[in-house]
Amino acid sequence: MTSFLWDQHTCLPLRTDTDVEPLTRYHQRAGTLVSVNAGYSPHSFTDTMALLRHYRAVITAHPRLELAATIDHVAAINRSGRVAVVFDLEDSRPLDDDLDNLATLASLGVRTLLPTYNHANRAGSGCLDTSDRGLTDWGRAVVAEMNNIGIVPDGSHCSARTGLDMCEISTGPVIYSHSCMRAIWDHPRNITDDQARACAATGGVIGITGVGIFLGPNTPTLAAMTRHLEHAIDLVGINHVGISTDFSFDHADFYDELAHNPHLFDDSYTRWGPIQWMPPETLLRLGEHLSGQGWANDDIGAVLGGNFYRVAQHAWRA
Repeated sequence: MTSFLWDQHTCLPLRTDTDVEPLTRYHQRAGTLVSVNAGYSPHSFTDTMALLRHYRAVITAHPRLELAATIDHVAAINRSGRVAVVFDLEDSRPLDDDLDNLATLASLGVRTLLPTYNHANRAGSGCLDTSDRGLTDWGRAVVAEMNNIGIVPDGSHCSARTGLDMCEISTGPVIYSHSCMRAIWDHPRNITDDQARACAATGGVIGITGVGIFLGPNTPTLAAMTRHLEHAIDLVGINHVGISTDFSFDHADFYDELAHNPHLFDDSYTRWGPIQWMPPETLLRLGEHLSGQGWANDDIGAVLGGNFYRVAQHAWRA
Protein backbone atom coordinates (compact mmCIF):
# COMPACT_ATOMS: atom_id res chain seq x y z
CA MET A 1 0.00 0.00 0.00
CA THR A 2 1.12 3.58 -0.72
CA SER A 3 0.19 6.47 1.57
CA PHE A 4 1.26 10.09 1.80
CA LEU A 5 4.55 10.19 3.74
CA TRP A 6 5.55 12.90 6.24
CA ASP A 7 9.15 12.43 7.43
CA GLN A 8 9.41 14.86 10.32
CA HIS A 9 13.22 14.94 10.51
CA THR A 10 16.04 14.14 8.12
CA CYS A 11 19.60 15.48 7.95
CA LEU A 12 21.59 16.86 5.04
CA PRO A 13 25.22 17.89 5.58
CA LEU A 14 25.20 21.21 7.45
CA ARG A 15 27.26 23.06 4.85
CA THR A 16 26.49 25.88 2.46
CA ASP A 17 27.62 23.81 -0.54
CA THR A 18 25.33 20.85 0.18
CA ASP A 19 23.62 19.10 -2.72
CA VAL A 20 19.88 18.59 -2.05
CA GLU A 21 19.43 15.95 -4.78
CA PRO A 22 19.41 13.13 -2.17
CA LEU A 23 16.05 14.39 -0.89
CA THR A 24 14.49 13.04 -4.08
CA ARG A 25 15.07 9.55 -2.66
CA TYR A 26 11.89 10.16 -0.63
CA HIS A 27 9.80 10.64 -3.76
CA GLN A 28 6.75 8.41 -4.12
CA ARG A 29 3.53 8.50 -6.09
CA ALA A 30 1.29 9.30 -3.08
CA GLY A 31 3.35 12.36 -2.14
CA THR A 32 5.98 13.20 0.47
CA LEU A 33 6.96 15.99 2.85
CA VAL A 34 10.38 16.02 4.48
CA SER A 35 11.58 18.29 7.27
CA VAL A 36 15.29 19.05 6.90
CA ASN A 37 17.47 20.00 9.85
CA ALA A 38 18.99 23.49 9.45
CA GLY A 39 21.12 23.70 12.58
CA TYR A 40 21.74 22.53 16.13
CA SER A 41 23.63 23.50 19.26
CA PRO A 42 27.02 24.46 17.72
CA HIS A 43 25.30 26.89 15.32
CA SER A 44 24.66 30.61 15.72
CA PHE A 45 21.80 32.55 14.16
CA THR A 46 24.19 33.65 11.41
CA ASP A 47 25.19 30.04 10.72
CA THR A 48 21.58 28.89 10.48
CA MET A 49 20.57 31.81 8.28
CA ALA A 50 23.38 30.93 5.87
CA LEU A 51 22.27 27.30 5.78
CA LEU A 52 18.63 28.25 5.21
CA ARG A 53 19.48 30.66 2.40
CA HIS A 54 21.54 27.98 0.66
CA TYR A 55 18.98 25.20 1.14
CA ARG A 56 16.14 27.43 -0.03
CA ALA A 57 18.00 28.57 -3.13
CA VAL A 58 18.99 25.11 -4.32
CA ILE A 59 15.59 23.58 -3.47
CA THR A 60 13.84 26.36 -5.40
CA ALA A 61 16.05 25.63 -8.40
CA HIS A 62 15.50 21.85 -8.23
CA PRO A 63 12.85 20.43 -10.59
CA ARG A 64 11.68 17.70 -8.18
CA LEU A 65 11.68 19.61 -4.88
CA GLU A 66 9.62 22.55 -3.66
CA LEU A 67 9.46 24.63 -0.48
CA ALA A 68 6.11 24.32 1.33
CA ALA A 69 5.08 27.82 2.37
CA THR A 70 1.74 26.75 3.91
CA ILE A 71 0.05 23.51 4.83
CA ASP A 72 -2.36 23.89 1.90
CA HIS A 73 0.66 24.21 -0.37
CA VAL A 74 1.81 20.68 0.53
CA ALA A 75 -0.97 18.96 -1.42
CA ALA A 76 -0.37 21.15 -4.47
CA ILE A 77 3.35 20.31 -4.43
CA ASN A 78 2.62 16.59 -4.23
CA ARG A 79 0.09 16.79 -7.07
CA SER A 80 2.84 18.31 -9.20
CA GLY A 81 5.02 15.25 -8.54
CA ARG A 82 7.51 17.13 -6.34
CA VAL A 83 8.69 16.47 -2.78
CA ALA A 84 7.58 19.17 -0.30
CA VAL A 85 10.32 20.51 1.98
CA VAL A 86 10.29 22.43 5.27
CA PHE A 87 12.95 22.91 7.98
CA ASP A 88 13.56 22.26 11.66
CA LEU A 89 16.11 23.24 14.32
CA GLU A 90 17.66 20.90 16.88
CA ASP A 91 18.43 23.43 19.61
CA SER A 92 17.57 26.98 20.68
CA ARG A 93 21.23 28.09 20.39
CA PRO A 94 20.64 29.39 16.81
CA LEU A 95 18.25 32.00 18.28
CA ASP A 96 21.24 33.91 19.72
CA ASP A 97 19.08 34.64 22.81
CA ASP A 98 16.71 36.81 20.76
CA LEU A 99 13.05 35.80 20.60
CA ASP A 100 12.51 38.02 17.56
CA ASN A 101 14.72 35.65 15.57
CA LEU A 102 11.99 33.00 15.80
CA ALA A 103 9.74 34.98 13.46
CA THR A 104 12.58 35.38 10.98
CA LEU A 105 13.27 31.64 11.03
CA ALA A 106 9.57 30.86 10.63
CA SER A 107 9.41 33.12 7.59
CA LEU A 108 12.16 31.00 6.02
CA GLY A 109 10.32 27.73 6.57
CA VAL A 110 11.38 26.54 10.04
CA ARG A 111 8.32 24.70 11.35
CA THR A 112 9.60 22.86 14.45
CA LEU A 113 12.26 23.62 17.07
CA LEU A 114 13.53 21.74 20.10
CA PRO A 115 14.92 23.77 23.02
CA THR A 116 17.92 21.57 23.93
CA TYR A 117 20.19 19.12 22.13
CA ASN A 118 21.30 16.38 24.56
CA HIS A 119 22.74 18.78 27.17
CA ALA A 120 21.57 21.76 29.18
CA ASN A 121 21.57 25.26 27.75
CA ARG A 122 19.78 28.48 28.62
CA ALA A 123 16.40 26.94 27.70
CA GLY A 124 16.48 23.73 29.73
CA SER A 125 18.04 20.33 30.33
CA GLY A 126 18.96 17.66 27.80
CA CYS A 127 18.42 13.91 27.65
CA LEU A 128 22.08 13.12 28.44
CA ASP A 129 22.29 15.40 31.51
CA THR A 130 22.73 13.75 34.90
CA SER A 131 20.67 16.52 36.51
CA ASP A 132 17.22 17.28 35.06
CA ARG A 133 15.99 20.73 36.00
CA GLY A 134 13.42 20.98 33.25
CA LEU A 135 12.50 24.05 31.23
CA THR A 136 13.92 27.40 32.37
CA ASP A 137 12.14 30.75 32.36
CA TRP A 138 13.89 31.52 29.07
CA GLY A 139 12.80 28.17 27.68
CA ARG A 140 9.21 28.94 28.67
CA ALA A 141 9.43 32.25 26.82
CA VAL A 142 10.74 30.41 23.73
CA VAL A 143 7.81 27.97 23.81
CA ALA A 144 5.30 30.80 24.24
CA GLU A 145 6.72 32.65 21.24
CA MET A 146 6.75 29.49 19.15
CA ASN A 147 3.05 29.04 19.95
CA ASN A 148 2.48 32.65 18.94
CA ILE A 149 4.14 32.48 15.53
CA GLY A 150 3.37 28.90 14.50
CA ILE A 151 6.55 26.93 15.17
CA VAL A 152 5.77 23.58 16.81
CA PRO A 153 7.69 22.82 20.06
CA ASP A 154 9.69 19.59 19.80
CA GLY A 155 10.85 17.47 22.77
CA SER A 156 13.37 15.21 20.99
CA HIS A 157 16.85 15.37 22.57
CA CYS A 158 15.38 17.21 25.58
CA SER A 159 15.33 15.82 29.10
CA ALA A 160 12.18 14.13 30.36
CA ARG A 161 11.32 17.05 32.65
CA THR A 162 11.97 19.62 29.93
CA GLY A 163 9.63 17.74 27.61
CA LEU A 164 6.94 17.41 30.28
CA ASP A 165 7.22 21.12 31.08
CA MET A 166 6.80 21.99 27.40
CA CYS A 167 3.63 19.91 27.24
CA GLU A 168 2.31 21.55 30.39
CA ILE A 169 2.70 25.15 29.20
CA SER A 170 2.25 24.90 25.41
CA THR A 171 -1.04 26.24 24.07
CA GLY A 172 -0.70 24.08 20.94
CA PRO A 173 0.54 20.60 20.02
CA VAL A 174 3.98 19.47 21.16
CA ILE A 175 5.76 16.77 19.15
CA TYR A 176 8.66 14.38 19.57
CA SER A 177 9.87 14.59 15.99
CA HIS A 178 12.40 11.76 16.12
CA SER A 179 12.24 9.71 19.31
CA CYS A 180 11.62 6.02 20.01
CA MET A 181 10.05 4.41 23.09
CA ARG A 182 12.18 3.73 26.16
CA ALA A 183 9.87 0.92 27.29
CA ILE A 184 10.95 -1.01 24.16
CA TRP A 185 14.65 -0.02 24.15
CA ASP A 186 16.23 1.68 27.16
CA HIS A 187 18.29 4.41 25.51
CA PRO A 188 18.58 7.92 27.03
CA ARG A 189 17.43 9.46 23.74
CA ASN A 190 14.17 7.52 23.87
CA ILE A 191 11.11 8.84 25.69
CA THR A 192 9.18 7.46 28.62
CA ASP A 193 5.55 6.46 28.57
CA ASP A 194 4.77 9.53 30.69
CA GLN A 195 6.36 11.79 28.08
CA ALA A 196 4.35 10.12 25.33
CA ARG A 197 1.08 10.53 27.23
CA ALA A 198 1.80 14.20 27.91
CA CYS A 199 2.63 14.79 24.23
CA ALA A 200 -0.61 13.16 23.11
CA ALA A 201 -2.60 15.24 25.60
CA THR A 202 -1.49 18.38 23.73
CA GLY A 203 -2.76 16.92 20.45
CA GLY A 204 0.83 16.16 19.45
CA VAL A 205 2.59 13.27 17.73
CA ILE A 206 5.51 10.99 18.61
CA GLY A 207 7.68 10.42 15.54
CA ILE A 208 9.25 6.97 15.81
CA THR A 209 12.62 7.22 14.13
CA GLY A 210 14.78 4.88 12.06
CA VAL A 211 18.15 5.26 13.82
CA GLY A 212 19.53 1.85 14.77
CA ILE A 213 20.81 2.76 18.22
CA PHE A 214 17.41 4.16 19.22
CA LEU A 215 15.40 1.22 17.84
CA GLY A 216 17.59 -1.44 19.47
CA PRO A 217 21.25 -2.51 19.45
CA ASN A 218 21.93 -0.73 16.14
CA THR A 219 18.99 -2.40 14.35
CA PRO A 220 17.37 -0.05 11.79
CA THR A 221 14.80 -2.54 10.53
CA LEU A 222 11.09 -2.24 9.76
CA ALA A 223 10.39 -4.94 12.35
CA ALA A 224 12.18 -2.94 15.05
CA MET A 225 10.37 0.26 14.05
CA THR A 226 7.04 -1.57 14.14
CA ARG A 227 7.64 -2.70 17.74
CA HIS A 228 8.07 0.93 18.80
CA LEU A 229 5.10 2.07 16.72
CA GLU A 230 2.79 -0.54 18.20
CA HIS A 231 3.83 0.22 21.77
CA ALA A 232 3.23 3.93 21.23
CA ILE A 233 -0.17 3.28 19.61
CA ASP A 234 -1.25 0.97 22.42
CA LEU A 235 -0.24 3.70 24.87
CA VAL A 236 -1.63 6.90 23.32
CA GLY A 237 -3.78 5.88 20.36
CA ILE A 238 -3.40 5.80 16.60
CA ASN A 239 -3.85 9.59 16.20
CA HIS A 240 -0.66 10.50 18.06
CA VAL A 241 2.05 8.44 16.39
CA GLY A 242 4.10 9.22 13.26
CA ILE A 243 7.50 8.54 11.75
CA SER A 244 10.84 10.10 10.87
CA THR A 245 14.06 8.64 9.53
CA ASP A 246 16.55 11.03 11.18
CA PHE A 247 18.62 9.81 8.24
CA SER A 248 22.14 11.21 7.84
CA PHE A 249 22.78 11.71 4.13
CA ASP A 250 26.51 12.02 4.81
CA HIS A 251 27.45 9.49 7.46
CA ALA A 252 31.03 10.71 7.45
CA ASP A 253 29.88 14.18 8.52
CA PHE A 254 28.08 12.76 11.54
CA TYR A 255 31.04 10.61 12.51
CA ASP A 256 33.13 13.78 12.34
CA GLU A 257 30.61 15.49 14.62
CA LEU A 258 31.04 12.67 17.13
CA ALA A 259 34.80 13.18 16.99
CA HIS A 260 34.79 17.00 17.08
CA ASN A 261 31.95 17.52 19.58
CA PRO A 262 32.30 14.59 22.03
CA HIS A 263 30.70 16.69 24.78
CA LEU A 264 27.39 16.49 22.91
CA PHE A 265 27.24 12.68 23.02
CA ASP A 266 28.11 9.73 25.26
CA ASP A 267 28.82 6.03 24.88
CA SER A 268 25.14 5.33 24.26
CA TYR A 269 25.90 6.67 20.77
CA THR A 270 29.07 4.66 20.17
CA ARG A 271 29.03 1.38 22.11
CA TRP A 272 27.52 -0.62 19.21
CA GLY A 273 29.98 0.62 16.60
CA PRO A 274 29.20 2.99 13.71
CA ILE A 275 25.58 4.13 13.83
CA GLN A 276 23.28 2.49 11.29
CA TRP A 277 20.41 4.49 9.75
CA MET A 278 17.24 3.42 7.97
CA PRO A 279 17.53 4.78 4.41
CA PRO A 280 14.58 6.42 2.63
CA GLU A 281 14.15 3.40 0.37
CA THR A 282 13.46 1.20 3.40
CA LEU A 283 11.09 3.71 4.97
CA LEU A 284 9.09 3.82 1.73
CA ARG A 285 8.34 0.11 2.25
CA LEU A 286 6.89 0.68 5.73
CA GLY A 287 3.27 0.90 4.56
CA GLU A 288 3.53 -2.42 2.76
CA HIS A 289 5.21 -3.95 5.82
CA LEU A 290 2.49 -2.72 8.19
CA SER A 291 -0.21 -3.97 5.83
CA GLY A 292 1.43 -7.38 5.96
CA GLN A 293 1.24 -7.20 9.75
CA GLY A 294 -2.53 -6.77 9.54
CA TRP A 295 -2.76 -3.01 10.03
CA ALA A 296 -5.85 -1.25 8.66
CA ASN A 297 -5.29 1.12 5.73
CA ASP A 298 -6.60 4.15 7.68
CA ASP A 299 -4.19 3.45 10.54
CA ILE A 300 -1.26 3.15 8.14
CA GLY A 301 -2.19 6.46 6.52
CA ALA A 302 -2.44 8.18 9.90
CA VAL A 303 1.01 7.01 11.04
CA LEU A 304 2.82 7.52 7.74
CA GLY A 305 1.68 11.10 7.30
CA GLY A 306 -1.83 12.01 8.39
CA ASN A 307 -1.07 12.73 12.03
CA PHE A 308 1.82 15.14 11.44
CA TYR A 309 -0.26 16.77 8.70
CA ARG A 310 -3.02 17.39 11.26
CA VAL A 311 -0.57 19.02 13.68
CA ALA A 312 0.63 21.32 10.90
CA GLN A 313 -2.95 22.26 10.03
CA HIS A 314 -3.43 23.32 13.64
CA ALA A 315 -0.12 25.03 14.27
CA TRP A 316 1.39 26.50 11.09
CA ARG A 317 0.67 30.11 10.31
CA ALA A 318 0.13 31.37 6.77
